[in-house]
Amino acid sequence: MSHSTASELALFIEQSPTSFHAVNNIQSFLLSNHFIQLHENQKWQLLKGGNYFVTRNGSSLIAFTIPETGLTGMRILASHSDSPSFKIKENPELDSDGHYIRLNVEGYGGMLCAPWFDRPLSVAGRIIVKDPLSGAFVPKLVNIDRDLLLIPNLAIHMNRGANDGLKYNIQKDLLPLYGDITAKGTFLKTIADAAGVSEQEILGHDLFLYNRQKASIWGAAQEFISCGRLDDLQCAFASLQGFLRGAKESHMAVWCILDNEEVGSGTRQGAASTFLYDTLTRIHESFGCSKEDYLIHLDESFMLSADNAHAVHPNCPDKTDPSNRPCLNGGIVLKFNANQKYCTDGISAAMFREICARADVPVQTFVNRSDLAGGSTLGNISSTRVAVITADIGLPQLAMHSPYETAGIKDTDFLIRASEEFFC
Repeated sequence: MSHSTASELALFIEQSPTSFHAVNNIQSFLLSNHFIQLHENQKWQLLKGGNYFVTRNGSSLIAFTIPETGLTGMRILASHSDSPSFKIKENPELDSDGHYIRLNVEGYGGMLCAPWFDRPLSVAGRIIVKDPLSGAFVPKLVNIDRDLLLIPNLAIHMNRGANDGLKYNIQKDLLPLYGDITAKGTFLKTIADAAGVSEQEILGHDLFLYNRQKASIWGAAQEFISCGRLDDLQCAFASLQGFLRGAKESHMAVWCILDNEEVGSGTRQGAASTFLYDTLTRIHESFGCSKEDYLIHLDESFMLSADNAHAVHPNCPDKTDPSNRPCLNGGIVLKFNANQKYCTDGISAAMFREICARADVPVQTFVNRSDLAGGSTLGNISSTRVAVITADIGLPQLAMHSPYETAGIKDTDFLIRASEEFFC
């Protein structure tokens, strides 16, 4: 089963080069499973037993089901849609020495820079055009589905210290090569042609580089998967499958994918926004619940923040805590941090372990070495808006924030099973 699931995950990620594409693909999953799309600028008519979803910015989505018995405490599971990359700047073309055209980019999130060199890249995202009839600004997804760009390394002969460690300067070292001088003035036309519009119709854009290398399932027993954007589309994919398979009878089930986690979540569609709060309060108001009813239901709720975790690195095992050492294919990781970079505490850990025991899923633990600073995730940020008992979890992986990350194929199935049990 794990190999089949890994192939499905690889296809989902291949079709989701940006957060906009990921959410668009998730919408298709939900619509094919009889979910009804709601819109924030329209009134909601909700029914008991109904399945619904709403999006914000085209890059965040919240799906939910209403139990036949009415509103209760909630089971909420959140992951994120974005990954570290390079964003195309305005006026992107740069003439290089009269021979080449490069693209001007800036870093998005905390990426590992070195793996971006010498691999086929392309551009995807969205453009904004104006509807000629309504006058509304309309987003259109775009993906240049071919090898378009490359960031060439400087030869060892010109940089003898290349293997001694480098500090990369994005503005100087990491601008992608687009074409020779004959490509001058063609980039936005290339984007327009892919979107089926004229260059003059493009009024705005959110475009990103992505790695074109296909996913690989590999290892002595084909036990590993490598591809881009495993953080966090692996959790998003697995938890969505569990959400769709779960009975969703004992609690109001809420599944979220939120954008901009990699840059702090402080956007109108991020975990620090009001998106989840707005959605939950609108649901309660639709059923005539009071503010007190909503607060009671919050106290009866449980949230999982699902964002991938660091596995022990085979070449650098000393970088991992001596007694909390997750491995690929070893199970879902519970993440702890005394300074609350992660939300997991004794109560939420116990609750999650019980869910995994019922699902027959192994659980591992991650804590940073006490002398190394770690990252954070969306759980503690979301809790400032929707305060519920929360556990931070993830799937173990290597090379986090590389354009080609590695994980274990069994762990995707583990999260599907745990999520199905979570949404019982």
